[in-house]
Amino acid sequence: MRIINSMMKKFDTDISNLQKGLHPENLSYWYEKIIKETIELAPPWLQDKIKVEQDQILPMKFNLDISKRAVRYFMIAVDDNLEKMPYSTKLYFLKVQEIMSREMDKSLV
Repeated sequence: MRIINSMMKKFDTDISNLQKGLHPENLSYWYEKIIKETIELAPPWLQDKIKVEQDQILPMKFNLDISKRAVRYFMIAVDDNLEKMPYSTKLYFLKVQEIMSREMDKSLV
């Protein structure tokens, strides 16, 4: 019985940690951190073309307003932070990178 309780407690903890990684406050924290680092990486003439805004109605939706020329700096900042993120947050930002890469590929065609 103790083994089952221990397993259930671990399972509950794992689920809670995954959920925390996708809370809007957590995503907002990581977006702010990544945008700050992106701005630091980007040349001065691109810095004002890098912004993110959290949707007020849908708090898990973020509008990323970034120049195509600044996307590579954003990707570098995401890569630099992936290992520090909770697992579910990491998956979220990997998906963001995938979508941005796909959009950049479309613009090249």
